[in-house]
Amino acid sequence: MSTAIDDALLQLTTALTRLEVAVGQRFEAERDPSDLETELAIMGEDRARLAAELDAASARLATVEAASDDVGHRLGRAIAAVEGALVPSDGLR
Repeated sequence: MSTAIDDALLQLTTALTRLEVAVGQRFEAERDPSDLETELAIMGEDRARLAAELDAASARLATVEAASDDVGHRLGRAIAAVEGALVPSDGLR
């Protein structure tokens, strides 16, 4: 008997899902065109803002990468200098 109830619940869930989809499609079809224009304008503004933020982040990344390269080179020179100071000049240890 629980199978019949489970089947009925599945059919009900399926029917409700189809009804929700149909209602959503109906609302979309009846939507005011000015709402769509407003939404497109907002999306355009968001896109422009995100593009500007991406450009700024890319510039900051380039600055950080350049600084990282510089630090890496300086660190390499410092390591070489310390190693040079620790190794005896006559090659004996």
